Amino acid sequence: MRIQVYAALNALFLLAPGVALSQAPNVLDATLSEPNLKTPDISTRDMRAVVSDGSSFILDSRSKPEFDAGHIPGAHHLAGATPDAVDKLVGGDKQKSIVLYCNGPYCQASRKLGDELATAAFTKVRRYQLGMPVWRAFGGPTAIEIDGVKRIVGADRTAVLIDVRPTEEFAKGTLPGAQNTPLVDAKAGKAKFVLPEDDFNRRVILFGASVDAARDAAEMLKERPWHNVMYVNADYSEIAKAVSQSDR
Repeated sequence: MRIQVYAALNALFLLAPGVALSQAPNVLDATLSEPNLKTPDISTRDMRAVVSDGSSFILDSRSKPEFDAGHIPGAHHLAGATPDAVDKLVGGDKQKSIVLYCNGPYCQASRKLGDELATAAFTKVRRYQLGMPVWRAFGGPTAIEIDGVKRIVGADRTAVLIDVRPTEEFAKGTLPGAQNTPLVDAKAGKAKFVLPEDDFNRRVILFGASVDAARDAAEMLKERPWHNVMYVNADYSEIAKAVSQSDR
């Protein structure tokens, strides 16, 4: 198994004279070179396009707790994912474009399910085998579910929670330990997100009055060096209710 990451080598050593640097392969185009698999692998750039255009059914083949703790936006989770279960999920359309992913190059879940789906006559199955670790590392927006937030609020004291609602709403109540950076102020350049400088892998969780607001905030941070930024896939009212109930 070999990662096809040629960008740096080509840029430094392999480009022929007169070849424009802009034509060099990019790390976002890297995939795994794996023999004898029944489903093709796609790059991070391809995966971004899939998320953006909504043309494919994205299936997270990890466990439910892992999915809840952070997943690619728009992904679905299916407990006990089998070809029959996937067939029901896509309404019997075996020509539906499906993209699988799991926990990166050494995770077997998406490979196994991909092979099973190909054997079951699904014709358009691809895998983002680089998975969640690379998706996060390259700044891909990551969604976290309410159950994931509840676990983190209760157990991870290093997580940074950022409420992007207006200051007046924040003052009425927020999640335990959360700080406030109003999205409107951040977009206007009037406020900066206070991010951890001691560990760039600490969880940074953004939430707001709506999912769209939280995701907008996450998009603002996608080209920053923090590798574990995510937005809550729920409105603040739902989040606050769930966290409050879990504290009882």
